[in-house]
Amino acid sequence: MTDCKTQHTSLFSSMTFIFRHIRLVGWSMFLILFTGFLTFAGYVEAIKLINGLTGHFFQIPPDTSGILGRLEGWGWIVMKYMFLLITRIISFYLAFLAAYCLTTPFYIFLSGSVEKIYNNGLKTHGAETVTLRVSMFFTDLYEGIKIGLVGILVTIIALAVNFIPVAGQFLVLVLYIFYSALMFIDYPASNRHWTLKKKINWVISHYSISVRIGILPAVKSIIPVINIILMAVFFPLFTVYTTLNFIIVENNRNKMKNITNSFGTP
Repeated sequence: MTDCKTQHTSLFSSMTFIFRHIRLVGWSMFLILFTGFLTFAGYVEAIKLINGLTGHFFQIPPDTSGILGRLEGWGWIVMKYMFLLITRIISFYLAFLAAYCLTTPFYIFLSGSVEKIYNNGLKTHGAETVTLRVSMFFTDLYEGIKIGLVGILVTIIALAVNFIPVAGQFLVLVLYIFYSALMFIDYPASNRHWTLKKKINWVISHYSISVRIGILPAVKSIIPVINIILMAVFFPLFTVYTTLNFIIVENNRNKMKNITNSFGTP
């Protein structure tokens, strides 16, 4: 495990942290099953919706006679499969955003439990509460919905950016990396009652950590169908991973702030 001076906790260390505490193992298993079910159901419905709206696209291939025709045919095939890939990614994110919103209070509870265990080991204080209360449940659900709405905006931007030649797919990946980081940062930050603006500023100002947090979830989302299983299975792990790294950054920041204040005290 890491101490307060360490700048980064690995995924492996986060996994061992979970398995050292049976309560975290049980809570993670529940969330894996619940998140997987909600995401799968939402993905199936999203695919039906998109197919209903775009099913007439790419039905008639172009005339491939001649050199220009063959080039046009190859371009048509590339565009067709790129379109299928992107729409599947979008379908997954729409489904996952719905599951994300509905499960946010439970993941915030998991994050708060991790922080309480970690800070008890350091004899420091962190989140104010780690109990599931009805009033906080709806507050956390509202925070999840706000992040979900940001996700819909990101998805719309990604769909438009995807049509930029060459750089488009890279920019889409970057967008999803930082959005994935925001999704996970939302959990420990919500335990501190941070605003959405403060959460976004944290992700941007700590961009190197945000990339480490968001890159694997973003890459997993590209794999159709399997992404549902992978994200459901690994989401609790990424939550713990993000929470531990978030704690380290905030503990170090508070430590430096206290040192600065002590020097400023006459």
